[in-house]
Amino acid sequence: MSSRRNRKPKAPARDRSRIKDPSEWVTGDEPMTGAQESYLGTLGREAGEEVEPDLSKAEASERIEELQEKTGRKP
Repeated sequence: MSSRRNRKPKAPARDRSRIKDPSEWVTGDEPMTGAQESYLGTLGREAGEEVEPDLSKAEASERIEELQEKTGRKP
């Protein structure tokens, strides 16, 4: 049986009010990541919409949120 001292503390629950708006991201102007591009492709196909290929990280994040709402994938 392990002692309580050896257990990792639980991570605090995410406070959604602390999540930065994409327009405030330091790296928001960088090109979208491969993961964002892939997910946007999936969402775009499901929504029947074209997805712009040259979005920034911040723009891609905002577009993901729009398409999640349209496709019913909004967490």
